[in-house]
Amino acid sequence: MTDTRRGLILINTGPGKGKTTAALGTALRAVGNGMRVLVLQFLKGSWHYGELDAVATFGQNFQMKQMGRGFVKVGGAETDPEDIRLVEAAWVEAREAIESGEWEMVVLDEINYAISYGMLDPAQVAEALRNKPEMVHVILTGRNAHPLLVELADTVTEMREVKHAYQKGILAQRGIEY
Repeated sequence: MTDTRRGLILINTGPGKGKTTAALGTALRAVGNGMRVLVLQFLKGSWHYGELDAVATFGQNFQMKQMGRGFVKVGGAETDPEDIRLVEAAWVEAREAIESGEWEMVVLDEINYAISYGMLDPAQVAEALRNKPEMVHVILTGRNAHPLLVELADTVTEMREVKHAYQKGILAQRGIEY
């Protein structure tokens, strides 16, 4: 084992709960170690999540931006062109943030959904990850991570649901799901 230090590419994927939560936990660890962190949420945007308020307390060292409108139409319905435009704009900002070197960690929350819905080309994402500055860490979240990105990543974690409170009729809880 060598003592190589470099920016890692991590993917949190799978059908279970906790992909974004795990990414934010890693981001919290990074900012606690003096790193600058940017979280770009590709599809989220219509709800107010508790993490938005928590991140604001870190000032300029930890920023989170909601880049979408919320839920997007998929599966039989044509994707709204506005959602595609927002994903494309989010990708431009993400690529620029990764390349800038201003951030030591960039979290691309729900980018796997945008790719699997056909709203973003995985080859563009792979190219940016291959060419990122050496010490920038990037975390990608969302179900159905593209095989090209899985192959490129250093660490891939698949979340698997064993059981969920919703199955008992328990609705989303403040502080847990949002």
